Amino acid sequence: MLLWTSFLIAFSVLLPLINPLGSALVFLGLTGEAPASVYRSLARRIAINNVIFLVIIELLGATILRFFGISLPIVQFSGGIVIAAMGWSVLNERDARANSRNKQEETEVRDETKLEDLEHKVFYPFTFPITSGPGTLVAVLTLTAHISNKDISKDIQAHVGVFLAVVVLSLLVYFCYAYAPKITKVIPPSTAHGILRVVAFILLCIGVQIAWNGLSVLIGNLIRP
Repeated sequence: MLLWTSFLIAFSVLLPLINPLGSALVFLGLTGEAPASVYRSLARRIAINNVIFLVIIELLGATILRFFGISLPIVQFSGGIVIAAMGWSVLNERDARANSRNKQEETEVRDETKLEDLEHKVFYPFTFPITSGPGTLVAVLTLTAHISNKDISKDIQAHVGVFLAVVVLSLLVYFCYAYAPKITKVIPPSTAHGILRVVAFILLCIGVQIAWNGLSVLIGNLIRP
């Protein structure tokens, strides 16, 4: 079924980019020591913001492409290469926490964030770019181009699948952020390292497949009489 196919593709692509466990490490470092209720409150608001943020990008993706005059095969080809490159990069990271460090480098916020200021940072930097960074936005735009269909019924099913993937991932973000102190003590680094490698390889394969879909259309347009 198209809905579940688009869900699985979106979930597989976005999981290593959002990386709830890795992002939780950054979140924990920025918030510092705080009561459990504060973690849960921040995590809930970040998860909700993440859903709204990514759904807006998904729904407006086609409009953005039309505004700049970019064809879907071009987005599929270039976006697929970017996704494959991300998968290759994560696959070759020496440390399972490297993805967390990369996300931390995307923001200039320092660790001395005060507790009373945390709520003002729910969207920036906690939602963007710590939870969903530029790479996630590129992936969502590419997925939007990849699942677009002239059949309205199929198009709706595909977008619902992506929406469900975003919701499930945001739920994972909530649990990882809300219980970040406990999770970091329970899960061995080697286990997180192995899981990340498997997901990264799947991401690499999906990126290559999406790029090939776009390239095949472009080649077909060139050789078509």
